[in-house]
Amino acid sequence: METTKYKILLVDDEPDIIEFLGYNLKKEGFDVYTASNGKEALKTAKEIKPHLILLDVMMPGMDGIATCEELGKIQDLKSCLIAFLTARNEDYSEIAGFNAGADDYIAKPIRPKVLIARVQALLKRFTDSPKPENDKKIIVDKIVIDKEKHLVTVDGIEHSLPNKEFKLLVLLASKPERVYTRDEIYNIVWGNDVVVGDRTIDVHIRKLREKIGDDYFETIKGIGYKFTLK
Repeated sequence: METTKYKILLVDDEPDIIEFLGYNLKKEGFDVYTASNGKEALKTAKEIKPHLILLDVMMPGMDGIATCEELGKIQDLKSCLIAFLTARNEDYSEIAGFNAGADDYIAKPIRPKVLIARVQALLKRFTDSPKPENDKKIIVDKIVIDKEKHLVTVDGIEHSLPNKEFKLLVLLASKPERVYTRDEIYNIVWGNDVVVGDRTIDVHIRKLREKIGDDYFETIKGIGYKFTLK
């Protein structure tokens, strides 16, 4: 896998972790940038527009969850992937992480081979993602989904959704009334190389219902979800 073109931002307040992870990532040919706290991470991410951010959860000041939420508000970083770095003994909720917009999480201490494998699996999404449709907009009922601008308009009100919520909405709304199984959603939106929690889809559907409208999303018990026209 060609790695030299990929930029990775490594965010951790422990210099030893930065040095260890940075060394192993550079050895594999990645362009590695570093930050020691959340505010520095936001500034650096805006400047370099990384493909992937490895983000420590427990940091003083702005923690990883808050940083991830702020990153999700930056339009230029909508395609950026985020993986949390978490110590095994931390009181950390996987759902809270995905709810904040994370794509994956990696437990510390991290073995170099495992780290590289997880990073490569995440970055495969840039080459394995489904081809975009020709139409730049999806218009259903009172909803306009602008795929080029990454914006959703509902009854004239614009919503800028986090990357995974937007992808999930595009998938379901592109074929109204078509039932998507949970496995299909995982594979298309998250990629089949990444392990996510059982409730990840449910959390994202709940967020979409809050923003877009509860009636549009129908749960097909034991199977998955579909986008239903009012």
